[in-house]
Amino acid sequence: QVQLVESGGGLVQAGGSLRLSCAASGRAFSSYVMGWFRQAPGKEREFVGRIRRNGGSTYSADYADSVKGRFTISRDNAKNTVYLQMNSLKPEDTAVYYCAADVTPGRIGVKPYEYDYWGQGTQVTVSS
Repeated sequence: QVQLVESGGGLVQAGGSLRLSCAASGRAFSSYVMGWFRQAPGKEREFVGRIRRNGGSTYSADYADSVKGRFTISRDNAKNTVYLQMNSLKPEDTAVYYCAADVTPGRIGVKPYEYDYWGQGTQVTVSS
């Protein structure tokens, strides 16, 4: 069982920045694919990005086109924490943001059903 707890959401003006954190339990955190998703009112949950291990101790991140160049995902395995740095925020980034863990070996997904564990979500509101 993996527990995920997000923090760092809030209200920010357009053009501003926020950093979300997601603290995870689990002794194998370094092997998990960690994803970020968001869900705006009336919309489906959508993929924001993920960070995965390439092999050894190196990691790489992938992003949705809508956030590429503005958002950055990183992780600190010593702290069992993954981060989502959000810059140049836009009103359309307003949503509840969720972190998720994919603990299934060999799977690297972008769909919500491909992730095994979820945090409770944190609200991000960007005002114009």
